[in-house]
Parts: sequence; C-alpha cells; structure tokens
Amino acid sequence: MIVCMIKIKLFIGQWLANITRKLKNNFYIYLATLFTLLVLLDASTFHVGENIRDKAFDFMVKHRVLQPNADRDIVIVDINEASLAAFAKEYGRWPWPRQVLGEFVENVQAQKPKAIVFDIVFSDADIYNADSDAYFNDVIATSDNTFFPILRLDVSEDHNSQLKFSQIPGLTALPPTNQNATSGAVKNATVAAVLPHFDAALKSGRLGTHNVYPDSDGIVREYRLFHDDYGWRLPSLPLVIAEFSGAKSTQTTIKNLPKDMLINWRGKPFTYSYATFSDVFTDLASKTKVRPPHEFTNKIVIIGSTAAGLFDLKATAMDKQFPGVEILATAIDNVKHGDYLKVWRGKTPYVLMSLLLIWLTTAAFYFNVDRDKFNSIFTGSQIGLLVLSYIAINFTNTYLDLTAPLLWAAALFGVAKIYALATDRALQRWLAFGVKADDAQHSVLIMPILIEASEPLSDALLKKIKRSIELANTTPNNIEILQGTQSGIWGLFGDMLLINWMYADNNAEYGETAKHDALAIAQLLPTLVAKLGLPSATMTRYALHEGKLSNQGHTLAANSLASQWRTLFAQAVIKLEHESQYEHSHEDLA
Repeated sequence: MIVCMIKIKLFIGQWLANITRKLKNNFYIYLATLFTLLVLLDASTFHVGENIRDKAFDFMVKHRVLQPNADRDIVIVDINEASLAAFAKEYGRWPWPRQVLGEFVENVQAQKPKAIVFDIVFSDADIYNADSDAYFNDVIATSDNTFFPILRLDVSEDHNSQLKFSQIPGLTALPPTNQNATSGAVKNATVAAVLPHFDAALKSGRLGTHNVYPDSDGIVREYRLFHDDYGWRLPSLPLVIAEFSGAKSTQTTIKNLPKDMLINWRGKPFTYSYATFSDVFTDLASKTKVRPPHEFTNKIVIIGSTAAGLFDLKATAMDKQFPGVEILATAIDNVKHGDYLKVWRGKTPYVLMSLLLIWLTTAAFYFNVDRDKFNSIFTGSQIGLLVLSYIAINFTNTYLDLTAPLLWAAALFGVAKIYALATDRALQRWLAFGVKADDAQHSVLIMPILIEASEPLSDALLKKIKRSIELANTTPNNIEILQGTQSGIWGLFGDMLLINWMYADNNAEYGETAKHDALAIAQLLPTLVAKLGLPSATMTRYALHEGKLSNQGHTLAANSLASQWRTLFAQAVIKLEHESQYEHSHEDLA
C-alpha cells in the first residue's frame, strides 16, 4: 500500500510537471481570461458582484466614524402613534378631516417657516367632509410656501393615463434631443401619476414627486431627483424645494445633480428634529403656549408619519425600518447642501475596475515577480484600498466602490498561488526530461554557484540573481538559495545558489541540453555580478557535477531518495572547493 501511494504521488508530480512545461506561465493568461468572462457574465446576468458592493457600501455608511450632521433647520412634524391615539376620539381613524391640517398650516404660518412640505398624497376628495376640504383649499391658496407630492406611477401605465404632462402646472418641456419627436407628440404625452386633489395645490405649481425606489435587494440607497420622460422633466420635491429656497450652496450644483442621487445618510432613524403632531397642534391652538414661540421660524417643516400602521417604513442602508418621511428629509438636506454621495456605481466601472485588478495580478504571476514581495504587496494593497475606501467615505462625500473588484482579484490570486505552489512542488520532485515514475535510474546534473562578497548578500539581491538565471534557461530546473546570513553550519556555505537538472538515462539529448544551459549560466555570471553593482572584489565560483539517482533495490521510499540527493549535494560542494579553475574574480573579468 505504501509503495502504491508513493507511486501515485510520483505520478501526480510528474503529471503536474508535464502540464507546467506545456502551459508554462500561459496558465495565468488562461485563468485571467476565465475570470474576465465570469466578471462580464456576472455584470450582465447574475449581479453577485453588485450585491457584494452594495452590502459593503451599507456596512461602511452605517459604521462611519464621522457622519454629517442633520440640518437643524429641517423639522419633521410626526403623525405618530401617539398623535393617532390622541385624535382618535375627536377625529376618528386616519385620515383625519383636512380641516385639521388646514388649521395646522394656518397656525404654523404665523411663525413664518421657510417651507411647509406635505409627505402626504391628497389623492381624493373627502366626500363626507366637503366643508373641511374647502377650508383646507382656502388655507393653502393664501400660502406661498406649501409643497405637495406627486405620486409617479409605473411607466408601463403611461399609455393608459388621461393625464398629460402639459396639464401639470409648473412643468416645462425639455430641449428637443430626438429629431423624430414632434412638438405635438411631446405636447400630448401622457403620464401615470397621482396629483393632489386640491386646486390651490395644483395652481401653486409647488409640486414634486416623492417616490422612493429601492434597489433590487429591497434596500433604499438612492433618491430619484427627477423623471425625464417623453420630452418632459418631472422634478422631485427635494429638487423643487431647493430651487424655491435659493440656497447659495445649491445654485452651482443644482443643474448638475444626478438623476438618481446616492443618499448621504445623516445617521440612524430619528436623527432629525422631530415634533409630535398632536402636541404641536394642541399647543398652537392653546391660549397658554408652552412650546417655543419661534420653533418653526425659517424652518423647513415636513409633515409626515412614522406610525407603523400607516406603512411608510422602508429598508435602507442605515436600518431595516427607516421612516419614509425621514428619507424625504435627508434627500432635501442632501440637495440643499450639495453633499450627496458621489460614486461610480454602474456596470461599466465595476467591470473596468475588476478587469484592471485581475490583469494586474495576472501580470505579476506571468512575469514571475518575486513571490514573497508580491504576496506582501498584494495583501497590503487589498487592505490599503479597503481602508482608503473607508477613510474616503468618512472625510469626503465620495465612496470608492472597490469591494467586488478586490474580491475578484483575491479569488484569482488564490487560484494562481495554489497553482504556483503546486507546480513548484511538482517541479522540485520531477524537474526531469523524459523521466517516468517506474524508471530504474535517472541522471542528475548539479551546479553549485558560490558568490563571495565582503558582506552577505541581501535576500532581495539573491532573488534577483535567481530570477536572472531562470530567464536564461531553456530547460526546466530547480534553483535553491543558501544565504550566508543563516546561523550554524549553514552559514559557512556563504551565499550559494544550487541548480539541478534531472533527466532519463535513455534521453541523451536532454542531458546535453541541460549541460548547455549550465555553461550558458556560467558565462552569464560575470555580467550579472557587474549589472547588480556588486563590489569589484566579489568572486563567483561554480562547479558541474553529474550523478545518478537509482530506484533499484529500493522501495522508492522518500528517505532512500533523500539520502542519494544529500550525497550528490555533498559531492558537488566538494568538487566546487577543489576545482579552482572555475574560480572567477569579478575584478579580473571586468
């Protein structure tokens, strides 16, 4: 059984060595091509990388050390559970008669707020309270700072709608961009949307959408600032309010705002200033007021609900249950200050960044960059880029979306490293020409090279010498390094490189090729020493020793082969010491 297992290992080693000789470093090109196809397939079909990127974004945004503060001039008047309970006896269940909201607006206006924004869709008339509706309409007709939402329905329903874009007050057609679009087609374009029922709200023109569009995983990360359809632009409430407020911070950016704004969250739910609707309403109507008299002066007052029963809770990057009214508040805040997050989130940047990292990693393996150094550089760069991404989102309004590309590069690096280590191990055992696992005897050519300098050579310098020798070879071989900095008896060997070739006895041409390579290396040594800038007194000595590895009379156990290798190594080193004719002085050769 042991003999059988050893033969299997030897066969696998030989097979890997043969594969390596055939593929050489082209394996890394094939691997990178495969990963390129996987990235393109993922970007177009599976979207695994996109989901990874979104999860990484959520984690970084949620765990920022430095988060922007919520605008203190934005106040949410909350129709919460407490308000619903407080008004239940007098006004019944929600929705309350519009007179309640009318009285609220009328009383709040006395404090001169900058804007009053409804996050409530008034889609229909209250047929049981016509007078209440009329009162509400009269109140908003006298105001010049009330804003109302439009609910944009699915685009697929546009052709069934009777509502034309041209009928929505405040909208203007976009400059024509399509030569096939006629002015008549634009004028008659219809839109599926729910407008406020009240004439005063429509005539004011202070209308905008408040739709929230989650990503494919159901998480809200962006806010749609405008809809461009059929030659018309339908703005959102945050965009309309920003234009109305005339804030200096928005004037230079408002024309360049993205269609879908990546929200720069201010924190967890209830980060903004909140006031309970029933408390504010009661205090405003009371003769003896306990709340600050200028609580809403110059404020943007948003009327919405966080009551779970009114179903305006959304999953966001910050929390699974985030009030919809606070999403609106955050969007208004972002547009007002122009500090929304900027990121290249589409398929194109994902593919380009992934392919760049994949092929850079491949190039390092293909050109045999120093493995130890590359391992450190690769690991450090992976960690560094993630840290850079985290720092950027803390100190700037930019998110460096690198997670998925880094994972692709790490996956390729892992596969390539396993291949490199496996083939190295196979070549260490079976770097042979025409050798079969059941051959009785093999020939081995060993070339020890001793570099004698005034100071021990650094690890990096020895690796450069090893790499130069590898590039000069036409035959597979094994190169080991013994450093003079090693302790004990090994330090007496100085800085030495040990090269060996193994080939079958019945393939004499292979042996000749190996010897030709050895002589080429010997001729290269003086030039190589000079090129590396070693001291002029540096000397190089080498020897060529040929021996045999025999399987006859053995069970192919590892210790029997190891003893033969040790004997050959000792003989080669002894030969190196006695063959002074191979001693070369770098000074003489220069």
